Amino acid sequence: MARQQPPPWVHTAFLFCLLSLSGAIEIPMDLSQPPTITKQSVKDHIVDPRDNILIECEAKGNPAPSFHWTRNSRFFNIAKDPRVSMRRRSGTLVIDFRSGGRPEEYEGEYQCFARNKFGTALSNRIRLQVSKSPLWPKENLDPVVVQEGAPLTLQCNPPPGLPSPVIFWMSSSMEPITQDKRVSQGHNGDLYFSNVMLQDMQTDYSCNARFHFTHTIQQKNPFNLKVLTNHPYNDSSLRNHPDMYSARGVAERTPSFMYPQGTASSQMVLRGMDLLLECIASGVPTPDIAWYKKGGDLPSDKAKFENFNKALRITNVSEEDSGEYFCLASNKMGSIRHTISVRVKAAPYWLDEPKNLILAPGEDGRLVCRANGNPKPTVQWMVNGEPLQSAPPNPNREVAGDTIIFRDTQISSRAVYQCNTSNEHGYLLANAFVSVLDVPPRMLSPRNQLIRVILYNRTRLDCPFFGSPIPTLRWFKNGQGSNLDGGNYHVYENGSLEIKMIRKEDQGIYTCVATNILGKAENQVRLEVKDPTRIYRMPEDQIAKRGTTVQLECRVKHDPSLKLTVYWLKDDEPLYVGNRMKKEEDSLTIFGVAERDQGSYTCVASTELDQDLAKAYLTVLGRPDRPRDLELTDLAERSVRLTWIPGDDNNSPITDYVVQFEEDQFQPGVWHDHSKFPGSVNSAVLQLSPYVNYQFRVIAINEVGSSHPSLPSERYRTSGAPPESNPSDVKGEGTRKNNMEITWTPMNATSAFGPNLRYIVKWRRRETRETWNNVTVWGSRYVVGQTPVYVPYEIRVQAENDFGKGPEPDTVIGYSGEDYPRAAPTDVKIRVLNSTAISLQWNRVYSDTVQGQLREYRAYYWRESSLLKSLWVSQKRQQAGFPGDRLRGVVSRLFPYSNYKLEMVVVNGRGDGPRSETKEFTTPEGVPSAPRRFRVRQPNLETINLEWDHPEHPNGILIGYTLKYVAFNGTKVGKQIVENFSPNQTKFTMQRADPVSRYRFSLSARTQVGSGEAVTEESPAPPNEAYTNNQADIATQGWFIGLMCAVALLVLTLLIVCFIKRSRGGKYPVREKKDVPLGPEDPKEEDGSFDYSDEDNKPLQGSQTSLDGTIKQQESDDSLVDYGEGGEGQFNEDGSFIGQYTVKKDKEETEGNESSEATSPVNAIYSLA
Repeated sequence: MARQQPPPWVHTAFLFCLLSLSGAIEIPMDLSQPPTITKQSVKDHIVDPRDNILIECEAKGNPAPSFHWTRNSRFFNIAKDPRVSMRRRSGTLVIDFRSGGRPEEYEGEYQCFARNKFGTALSNRIRLQVSKSPLWPKENLDPVVVQEGAPLTLQCNPPPGLPSPVIFWMSSSMEPITQDKRVSQGHNGDLYFSNVMLQDMQTDYSCNARFHFTHTIQQKNPFNLKVLTNHPYNDSSLRNHPDMYSARGVAERTPSFMYPQGTASSQMVLRGMDLLLECIASGVPTPDIAWYKKGGDLPSDKAKFENFNKALRITNVSEEDSGEYFCLASNKMGSIRHTISVRVKAAPYWLDEPKNLILAPGEDGRLVCRANGNPKPTVQWMVNGEPLQSAPPNPNREVAGDTIIFRDTQISSRAVYQCNTSNEHGYLLANAFVSVLDVPPRMLSPRNQLIRVILYNRTRLDCPFFGSPIPTLRWFKNGQGSNLDGGNYHVYENGSLEIKMIRKEDQGIYTCVATNILGKAENQVRLEVKDPTRIYRMPEDQIAKRGTTVQLECRVKHDPSLKLTVYWLKDDEPLYVGNRMKKEEDSLTIFGVAERDQGSYTCVASTELDQDLAKAYLTVLGRPDRPRDLELTDLAERSVRLTWIPGDDNNSPITDYVVQFEEDQFQPGVWHDHSKFPGSVNSAVLQLSPYVNYQFRVIAINEVGSSHPSLPSERYRTSGAPPESNPSDVKGEGTRKNNMEITWTPMNATSAFGPNLRYIVKWRRRETRETWNNVTVWGSRYVVGQTPVYVPYEIRVQAENDFGKGPEPDTVIGYSGEDYPRAAPTDVKIRVLNSTAISLQWNRVYSDTVQGQLREYRAYYWRESSLLKSLWVSQKRQQAGFPGDRLRGVVSRLFPYSNYKLEMVVVNGRGDGPRSETKEFTTPEGVPSAPRRFRVRQPNLETINLEWDHPEHPNGILIGYTLKYVAFNGTKVGKQIVENFSPNQTKFTMQRADPVSRYRFSLSARTQVGSGEAVTEESPAPPNEAYTNNQADIATQGWFIGLMCAVALLVLTLLIVCFIKRSRGGKYPVREKKDVPLGPEDPKEEDGSFDYSDEDNKPLQGSQTSLDGTIKQQESDDSLVDYGEGGEGQFNEDGSFIGQYTVKKDKEETEGNESSEATSPVNAIYSLA
């Protein structure tokens, strides 16, 4: 997190008519004045020959000046050349070649003259040159023959262009030439080889020149190299050999300079230009270059090294950069030094440039023209473009070297003076006019300006004015008589008032008054002081993993009268807020952070007066970049050194490197892990296997994840050898009763050790002295035929390749194929343990009858019938296995009260043997399963209907059902009630104790053994229970209150309409509950139950709920529910009310009219009716 300093303009007030404190005084354009050059072309003006030529010259003055030109110091008559024209109200020349002509004909030195009746101003001497891009001369270049290790210079010699072309080297196929400290291009465009290597022959070398104006590239015929060598094979493995040159038979040499020649040279540079020093050396090994300055250090702020340290550049040279520099070229054979003597010269530069002089009649003044250079420049004065010495004499003017003094100036002294200072390296030309005026003070800015400034800032109030003689200016605040100067105020020569640090009390009206002998003028400025914009909670530096979410805070305090704008920069550029970012008033959120999101984020809070900046850096932890430039060195018979360049760790340190290999014989294209190394190494020795054509790649790992694999290395094949191991996982198993299949896991490429890998397979029967059988196999299996049933064999598998056999293999025991068992278990005995399990016991069979490996004894059993005659059963056969040589076991999960049959067999690897004799047994009675399809229905508030079906598995004779139920209301639970039913009963109707409580039911069936598994259900929840928890919240909402009021008003209106119809004799179709049967339109369920409204399940207002869920009635029980049983009151299609109110009516008949229920609007209507 950092608060960034805003740029200088940020806290500056909005000043009106801002003038430079040291700038020249400007004469208003409505006053007479000599010409002033305002725009002109550069001194060295190079133009494109394909375009029209434009030479700029613009000037101002009153009256407006006229223009003429000289070419090569002679008058240039524009009217005589139809191609040349001058722009209107300007001196700019336009030379048009659309109708033909050669631009070269117009080359030369041009100068513009701007004249009116008060004088003449001159432009610089503009040297016009036409850009040139000459063609490269065609030449046939013979191959360059050079000994390996020798130095070589390929000369470019580009054609001279204007401006000079940019030089670069490429092959003829337009591939760039790779440059390094051994091979590089010099500043003169030549290509230098410190020493030539054999691989330099792999390409040709062509010099290319790019010309600026024509945007063309010219290519020189390519050079072809022929390198003579003692080591004709270009083995890429030697490129990174620690002693590459001696490995290739190249003699080592001490360094010598290729450029510049010799041990010393000199160089001249002009002040303000760049100094470029260059040293290119040859030698074996390639020398390193270092730079020094005699008697001092290199200027660190201006010096930088280029071209692999072969060039030293010093920018913006000054006189103190002169002296002796030397470069040191060194390798292990020695070193050599070259000294460069640097002289700094200077074209003229201004010390005191002449300024326009504005005088009143009779005033004195002076023009000063001071310049410096090396050599010292000369000064020449001119007036109106003519040498001063040839101008008419003026007794009021005196020339004293670089100064002209004017005394008692008169109107006739008005003129434009030119100062030309020059030396051999260039010239400077300045125009300065002398204007003699009598003008009272005037203000040049709008009046009564409002200026808003930020508290505690330095502020300047400008008051541009003019007058002749030059007026004096004073400042006042709020009409006070004292002049503002000193302390917190400072008045500059041009009249600007600076307030060094703005305070709240500096707010007010400031008046500037300009006075000379001809009068005075004043202007006012109203200054308002605003609070600064400040970021008080700045974004903080953060480190985030890729894919996470980051939030950068930026909370701002500002002056409320100013409009605040908050925006963000990323890496000092405007941030584009895409769909992964969310910009809020005081924060920036980045979702799914990616590597591209890393960088500096700057929160900019700005108003129209100031801004504040706060910067934070977001570091994104990502997977590392892939390693690159894999190289194999130290090649040995069983090892190699692999070196790589680590990729960027993307801010999370690399913890490990995984080296993988691929071979092209057994599994081409498949990569295998070879070894793993710490993240601190980038070179490792790899142990290799014989006769493998290796190719390697490296994967980098950090905390975030793994990099992409590197590009593969070059291949390296090791020499062959006999195998050092044999195949693993050797097995012998029969697939048929008369064979044995021998299998093994084949050896991979790294264990083959040679070509034509094969396997010698040997076998013989165990515990016999017969000779070994053997066969050579190229695959991974061999089948031995005509074997006895299930006999053991000794097996050996040995690896062999063209270099020899592997070590003696281990002996493995295998077996030939199995046949089905020949005998069944005997004397099978069954004992019933309980209603679902039995125990078995049998005699084992003889081992020779098994004819294989005994897997298990297996019992097959099935349910023959149930003791319940009417119950259908499945006779599907089931099995239970008893692994190993066992004599007893248990069969479980049987059905009670059933007849079963059972048989037993012996099982080996081939399958089942013959079945034993069938045994029968009966399971006793058990507890039943749960009743099926238990349903709970609630037709009304008074009853609950229960229904169920008989258990799927009675497991005996049913003697009845047991029902247990309990009432609950929230956390309150009532007393449990138990009901017993006969075995034929499958329905039960329960009378509810209250309409609010719910019930939990548990039902089970019974046999003589006991009760079986119970099934549990609950009565339905009241319909209004889903929203009662939110009732309080909804009831407080304005929309809900409005809706209820509207419904109540609608109901009241309809009731009043019904009452009016009844009072007029209309029929009101009301059904008396006791006398009238239900009509087809009455809402009745198919089972005879009635629907009830949501209100029916809520406790009535004013009632209390007891602990057992019943409702106690209070004195007042007014409710619309009382006027209809079950709350079924509703309106028919004709608008009539068909609610059932007879319950209330009966109550009224017995209790009279003493009830308070007439207060209800419905009751009131009924009572009137």
